[in-house]
Amino acid sequence: MSITIENLNKHFGEYKALDNINLEINSGELLALLGPSGCGKTSLLRIIGGLEVAGSGKLLFHGEDVEQRDARERNVGFVFQHYALFRHMSVFENVAFGLRVKPKKQRHNEAEIKRRVHELLGLVQLDWLSDRYPSQLSGGQRQRIALARALAVEPKILLLDEPFGALDAQVRKELRRWLRRLHDELHITSIFVTHDQEEALEVADRVVVMNKGKIEQIGTPDEVYASPASPFVYQFIGNVNLFHSREHAPWTQQKGDAIAYVRPHDIEISKIAQDNTSLPVEVKLVRAIGSIVRVEVAVDGSSEFIEIELSRERFDTVPLVNGDKAYIRPRQYRVFESGVENELSAA
Repeated sequence: MSITIENLNKHFGEYKALDNINLEINSGELLALLGPSGCGKTSLLRIIGGLEVAGSGKLLFHGEDVEQRDARERNVGFVFQHYALFRHMSVFENVAFGLRVKPKKQRHNEAEIKRRVHELLGLVQLDWLSDRYPSQLSGGQRQRIALARALAVEPKILLLDEPFGALDAQVRKELRRWLRRLHDELHITSIFVTHDQEEALEVADRVVVMNKGKIEQIGTPDEVYASPASPFVYQFIGNVNLFHSREHAPWTQQKGDAIAYVRPHDIEISKIAQDNTSLPVEVKLVRAIGSIVRVEVAVDGSSEFIEIELSRERFDTVPLVNGDKAYIRPRQYRVFESGVENELSAA
């Protein structure tokens, strides 16, 4: 099921939650709405699902206007952050609930409901828990049951609102990989809201980065990370160092108040100056974190810290300790000045 959103606006009193949103969502796509709290991503998800009404604009499912349809008529499945399972029902009954409350003409017989529920529990790999109650499950298990319940009604669109936000980091990682594999098997048009950039980049086919009710950028995970369209996207997705050209970025060839944005892994560091654009720094902190080594340095004459990420192999060629004098130079950077941005290479 494809979704088309045209010139969509939403106000809550004086507050503009969504500001002229235009978006095409492809059939079978897994799309992430990514952004900080208050950026409008949940409002957009709820409007798609029929839980909120837009102030103006169009919402089309496969070319058909659905603005006048309520949530039940849109054939949408929901998964929320806090599971919303019925505590007094077993796992089996929770998943069966949506099938049992269908209109009589659409309702399956009991044998078919039983078959469908066990099929879904097998899909989420929890068939062995069918007789248990939500209080007897872990957080990750409850969320998988919530997803099975959403899928039971065979939705054309699946909406997930911060589905893993209440879980600890390790369980979140496991579940998002599992969700990606499940989506590849089912190919249901799916939209999930998250403020976690790593989650969006790992799971989604495309990412919609939102800020203050507007779309900042739409692209594949690689596009929004490697080619950010604005300073906001650069700073929100991944770590970044900011160099003010007036103060300490001679390699930008820019005058005025331009700012160069450089990813930590795009900075070269050595104990010998490469050329006259190399910046002298002092090593302040060296930390080995798994397969990478993080080095924090301060530019001579500045109180600002710059973060550099090196592979262990790279670090071994230029071993550094706190207090060492060194030189840094970016391999690639992007300059934003007066609304104009340029991607440059320092090579």
